[in-house]
Amino acid sequence: MNIRADMLELIRSRTPGHALPRPFYTDPEVHKADLENIWYRDWLFALPACEIPQTGNFVTMQVGEYAIVIVRGADGRIRAFHNACRHRGSRVCTAHKGSSPKLVCPYHQWTYELDGRLLYARDMGPDFKAADHGLKPVACEEAAGVVYVCLADEPASFAPFAEQARRYLAPHRLNEAKVAVESTIIEKGNWKLVIENNRECYHCAGAHPELCRTYPDRPGFTSMDEGGAQEPAVTAHWEKCEAAGLPSKFVIAPSHQWRFARIPLLGPGESYTMDGKAAVPTKRLANAPFADAGSLLSFHYPNTWNHFLADHSIVFRVLPISATETEVTTKWLVHKDAVEGVDYDLDNLKRVWEATNDEDRQVVEENQRGINSPAFVPGPYSTIQEDGVIQFVDWYLATIEPRLAGTGGKSLREVA
Repeated sequence: MNIRADMLELIRSRTPGHALPRPFYTDPEVHKADLENIWYRDWLFALPACEIPQTGNFVTMQVGEYAIVIVRGADGRIRAFHNACRHRGSRVCTAHKGSSPKLVCPYHQWTYELDGRLLYARDMGPDFKAADHGLKPVACEEAAGVVYVCLADEPASFAPFAEQARRYLAPHRLNEAKVAVESTIIEKGNWKLVIENNRECYHCAGAHPELCRTYPDRPGFTSMDEGGAQEPAVTAHWEKCEAAGLPSKFVIAPSHQWRFARIPLLGPGESYTMDGKAAVPTKRLANAPFADAGSLLSFHYPNTWNHFLADHSIVFRVLPISATETEVTTKWLVHKDAVEGVDYDLDNLKRVWEATNDEDRQVVEENQRGINSPAFVPGPYSTIQEDGVIQFVDWYLATIEPRLAGTGGKSLREVA
């Protein structure tokens, strides 16, 4: 079996505007190809920088076979490393998150500086050179309070995304934030189904009663391109926000891998709450001149979508576990000086998206169960309601096809 040739044949015989063939959602070999050609080669959202504010703060993450640790150094810089000791490969940091003045492998106590240099290795003999055994680096970049990593040997330029992220996210002051609460769920569905589900609201009226109190599910609110928005209310909102110094108009990468655009919420809605009022009314995170600034929507394929509001922000991270399992982590960010129980009620802050995440989990899992059937035949997308899904699938195919064919650049970072 030649999985690359088989995938290329399925891609080239696919009916345009239809869902992907069944193996793209079920086959472990296709999943492995996704990891090698997407996840090990593209920039991935890792965490908000405010999650590791102090020297020695670290967070670990798992991307396919790769264990990664992200740490803030004494110089304030955030770096990422392969979380494998240069002695015999044990994970250096075993906790999901923590803080340490040095990174110490628990197996034989090899000790690393926060910048990855090996400081101490007991009884290794006179010919041992510590300088040759620092932690292997992973490409890591921060822009306006969001941290991305890339496993590629020669990562694509992060600069175009960083330029727009700094412009659009600056008013949201993510470096002045803290993580109020986080949630991680496992969805028993392929990672592409998780992203596809996020990229449309065709299902929202039937699945998301909490979200639809404030989020507009009419397709015109999110149907937009370089020429403008379909919905006049969105255009008017752009003009209002831009005049107040809030970048809002639609901008997208030439490859369509990432996008920023601000939309208004329903009616007088200020935030994703059951009553539509701000969840953090007195210590808003964003430097916005009005409470009803709507939501700045952003995505960056393959693993994040985000909502940046006037009062708080919500960031989402997707990581694949297997062909039919995906980890989804959500973090609610509030101003660092906001006090739970005084400036915000935690249940009110998280209720809408906590419910929405669980509803989406059920939707994705039922979608996966149906696709698992050999009787599944890919159906057509709605060009009215599912243009976001079409856009994601087009990006996925345009990205992976040349890489499968051997014409899409270099492979993953050498870590030996």
